[in-house]
Amino acid sequence: MQQGGNVGRRTVLKAAGGSLAVAGLGATATACGGSGSGDGTVTIRYSWWGAEDRAERINKTIALFEKKYPKIKVKTDFQPYTDFWKKFNTQASGGNPPDVFQNAIGFLRKYDAKNVLLDLSRQVEAKNLSMDGFRAGLEKFGEIDGKLLGVPVGSNSMALVIDKPVYTRAGVKPEQGWTWDDFDEAMAKIRDRTGRAGDSGMYGVMYLYDLYLRQNGKAFFTEDGLGFTEADLTAWWTKAEKGVEAGLFADAKKVAQIKPKAALSAELAGSEFTWDNFTVRYTSEGRSEYGLAPIPTTDGKRTGQYLGSLMLSGYKRTEHPEEVARFIDFMVHDPEVARIMGYDRGVPTTQAQWDAYRPTDPVNRAIAAYEESLVESGVLEQITPHPNGADICEAAFLRIAEEMALGSRSVEEAVRQFFTESKTALAG
Repeated sequence: MQQGGNVGRRTVLKAAGGSLAVAGLGATATACGGSGSGDGTVTIRYSWWGAEDRAERINKTIALFEKKYPKIKVKTDFQPYTDFWKKFNTQASGGNPPDVFQNAIGFLRKYDAKNVLLDLSRQVEAKNLSMDGFRAGLEKFGEIDGKLLGVPVGSNSMALVIDKPVYTRAGVKPEQGWTWDDFDEAMAKIRDRTGRAGDSGMYGVMYLYDLYLRQNGKAFFTEDGLGFTEADLTAWWTKAEKGVEAGLFADAKKVAQIKPKAALSAELAGSEFTWDNFTVRYTSEGRSEYGLAPIPTTDGKRTGQYLGSLMLSGYKRTEHPEEVARFIDFMVHDPEVARIMGYDRGVPTTQAQWDAYRPTDPVNRAIAAYEESLVESGVLEQITPHPNGADICEAAFLRIAEEMALGSRSVEEAVRQFFTESKTALAG
């Protein structure tokens, strides 16, 4: 979710798509999303999360859209991630959310259950929105229960971001298909040969745990709940704890002290699991050279990976569904939009936009090459649709894992607390 050149970490964090708990919605009343005028001009409202540089880019794309569709005007609004969802929840509760808005996988079932999301399938049938030309099956990313609730605008995937000189000094060369045993051996080599922890740790990296579960025939979420047991999570967090004790993973207390800087760029660790497009963050923060390495596997083959994505969704009761669809179609297919946005929201999801913007800087070229390698190697799978309440579970996982890592909870207490909170969240 970065742009074509280096950006500061503040921008990256505000633009990133992590989830946060949002209060439940009441019944949604009928309301006017946009507005019309006597000459047939329609105004639609568009909201997203991100920082000022994203807003500048998006405003340029809107100017292009309004030039192509002079009878459709776009009123914009944006906030940092946390503020966005607070405001959106208030608007939706009052029956007046924006006509079109940025969205993420963890919120689809939540807001569909509250009658907030527009099923765009009819607009596809009416040819106001095309779902052709998407890369790597991404056209299915926003489909839930046969409804098209979101259209992806940028893709990314989990990766291991490494400090390349540290890995070289340690004699570690990750290759596609390496196993978790290989990874553990690599962490020990980095610790012993460079004096640095091998990795920043895996306590709270929910999407990494999801990949591990998928490698073993499970998943973090099923369509209606959690896809793993307390025993599964106990084993994962126990391994994380032992890794810290052995110096394979960074000391969480030290990591907390250097925030908001990352453990990798602060030279507390030799690598960190995160989304591939966050490589830009480390390059802007740190002094070293960073690269992307494959996800370790259980069987040497299956990584469990999928392409994640930010999406654009519409309001179910908008008065202007056709205009919303045309707006989304323009934003995901127009080549000039890709040249303006770069990788701000991830790698372009349609082939037309992928071809239109090819980065020239080494960091973003590496991100594109990494995603190409995932497609070519055939490891990509479809993401499991998240259940209603998934956003609350994700926030709980991150918070409780951090409490455990800092020593305020034992593994057993942390697991018990997570399942207690998740049971409540998923009960609706």
